[in-house]
Amino acid sequence: MQRLISRVRRRGGEERGAAAVVLALLLIPILGFAAIAVDVGSLYAERARLQVAADAAAIAVAQDCSRGNCGDMLATAQTLITLNDGEGTAAHPELSNDPLSVTVTGSTPKQHWFAPVLGLDSTAVGATATVGWGAPSQGPAVLPLAFSWCSFANQTGGGIPSNETLQLIKLTKTDGAKECHPQSGNDIPGGFGFVQTDANQRCQATSHIGGTLTSDPGQSPSNGCTAADFASYVGRTVLIPIYDDAGGTGTNGWYRIYGYAAFTLKGYAFTGQFTSNPAPCNGNVRCVSGYFTRFVELSDAWTYSPTAPQLGASVLRLIR
Repeated sequence: MQRLISRVRRRGGEERGAAAVVLALLLIPILGFAAIAVDVGSLYAERARLQVAADAAAIAVAQDCSRGNCGDMLATAQTLITLNDGEGTAAHPELSNDPLSVTVTGSTPKQHWFAPVLGLDSTAVGATATVGWGAPSQGPAVLPLAFSWCSFANQTGGGIPSNETLQLIKLTKTDGAKECHPQSGNDIPGGFGFVQTDANQRCQATSHIGGTLTSDPGQSPSNGCTAADFASYVGRTVLIPIYDDAGGTGTNGWYRIYGYAAFTLKGYAFTGQFTSNPAPCNGNVRCVSGYFTRFVELSDAWTYSPTAPQLGASVLRLIR
């Protein structure tokens, strides 16, 4: 019995010794795979960070270019790359005119943790982003107003806005001043430029170039668009539909959309509570004050088209 027990103990010891050898042999590839996983994961994390940096840089350069002055594109791109990835380097941005777009490429060397034992100290990581832009062709205006092309042309000379001089756009002709409207006072009898809003929306009115917006008769907005809504946009720049034709009467009136202009709202005077303080006009005159300007709309709700009239506003899109 003692001889049997000794034999079992000796065999168990041999097996434990063999298992230790096998474990030691397996430990090398296990650690190798773990090291590779750590380095690969680090590369993916760095590339994601660099992609965010490239996206931000391309958007920044595109905003400058869409306003008519690209400036120092490389400096702008490098600033945004550095802000989002401290070790990233921007290549010189590439402009395209067909369609209008800019491409920014960022790169950075990523040092490895474990790969140097295999002779690989670092890997070059790169990311590219392209942003396109153009004049708005469709979207939801946040104020239910439409201005005539004549009004826009009188204020800007029919071109892209080049200054920010305060303007007064009269919605009526009651003071006898020369206006864009017919002698009756309005392009649509009973219409003051207000349009019907989207269903279940307080002030928003969606339209597209070549389409029409339905007139909302009266001297102030309706359908739930409140004085507080209007007041919240004073001092802000919004896209306003510009119409080049109008017809009908009352609730059957319509405005045909020519394009979209950026307008910085400074004040308004309609009826009742729909008057800013101070009011930009007095008496029975209904008016809006502010100025047309260059502006970049970043909302995904707007689309752009290369054939849309350029009236100073642009829409950006991250293409890739």
